[in-house]
Amino acid sequence: MNIQIIAVGKLKERYLKQGIDEYAKRLSAYAKLDMVEVAEEHARDPVSEAEAEIIKNKEGERILKRIHPDAYVIALAIDGKSMSSEQLSAHLDRLGTYGTNRIAFVIGGSYGLSGEVLQRADLLLSFSKMTFPHQLMRLILLEQIYRAFKISRGETYHK
Repeated sequence: MNIQIIAVGKLKERYLKQGIDEYAKRLSAYAKLDMVEVAEEHARDPVSEAEAEIIKNKEGERILKRIHPDAYVIALAIDGKSMSSEQLSAHLDRLGTYGTNRIAFVIGGSYGLSGEVLQRADLLLSFSKMTFPHQLMRLILLEQIYRAFKISRGETYHK
């Protein structure tokens, strides 16, 4: 399976890079992983709603250019569907069983995702109603993808 993570912004924190590198290494036994960073728009606070929309649209254009036309797109969205780790594992298994071998997970920037990206998504996935830094979400997402593969194979990581 080919997994693509498309995320807005550069990862700066060393501890997050180390965690992401660790889970990317673990995932390599189960899937081909492609991590894509798209440029983040910068603005001065406070940002109006109109400015936030402009920012999301610019970032969204960059994201959409990086999504393969055949990809099943899972966009992380606070108002998306909540799943347990077991449900995510089963969902990824179903996708693979029915011929989907390219999955793109999308993590937006500080202001979220554009309407166009949300429309392109096949699934809106929520990890929580809480707000997380988008850099931290990369690590959380990779851990959950790794966990999903371990669950589907009946391996001991998941307890």
